[in-house]
Amino acid sequence: MRETSETIREWGDATFGAVRDLTALVARARGEMDELEAALRANDHAEAGREAADVVILLHRLVSLLGMDLNEQVDAKMQTNRARKWKAAGDGTGGHI
Repeated sequence: MRETSETIREWGDATFGAVRDLTALVARARGEMDELEAALRANDHAEAGREAADVVILLHRLVSLLGMDLNEQVDAKMQTNRARKWKAAGDGTGGHI
């Protein structure tokens, strides 16, 4: 099965109940980001992959509740990003100019 934001939201609703406050998903994703960072610091790549997936799952649920699909949002944002000019920070990150 190929997951979509909608199928992930449906699973989340069935498993955990309806989301009453969207910021609860953001807070939970923040906790998963902390777990992702801990896995990377421990050099546990397999765990880091699982924690990254947890973050994405929460974002899919959030975006679906907003009536959108995360993959479509990423595609649209990447189109914008590719058209921008960027300045590298020297650490593998950067910002648009």
